[in-house]
Amino acid sequence: MINNIHFSQYISPLNFHIVTGTWTQVAGQVAGTICLHKAAAAETSVVTVPVEAPSNSIALQGSKLLSVEIDFEVLVADLTSITATIKKISRGIEGAVAVATAVTFTQSPTAALAKVVEQHKLVLTLDTPAWIDNDEYYLVALSCVAPATTTLDFLAAVANFVFRA
Repeated sequence: MINNIHFSQYISPLNFHIVTGTWTQVAGQVAGTICLHKAAAAETSVVTVPVEAPSNSIALQGSKLLSVEIDFEVLVADLTSITATIKKISRGIEGAVAVATAVTFTQSPTAALAKVVEQHKLVLTLDTPAWIDNDEYYLVALSCVAPATTTLDFLAAVANFVFRA
């Protein structure tokens, strides 16, 4: 039996979903890296990160989601705000819609610090870590309100979990 409390899964920025704005896939500022780059514009963009972690139909097996880390850079000028949310999506049975439930978490750095020009590792730690059933998945969304000159680079995300099989 495997019971590892230090599993992590890299999530490529190419898997992120973007709503609003002009975004391009570009080389990162560090040689050999990639990122999603938002062009300067006064707008609110929503960046959704699918949390990729193994699930299981057997209780207390698979992944117990602990936290999600998101690496990004705010460039040129501070964001007006950045707001994170985590949702657990319960898949609907045949003929039924999926149900989204808000998940509570603590955040580091604070939203006030995460909006300033800097390289950031935003850590979202679930208040109640949860085993991921095979009929559900998790999404992290970041609502980024930007003034006209701000650009953003999203570099990666990492899901941290306990893995049991």
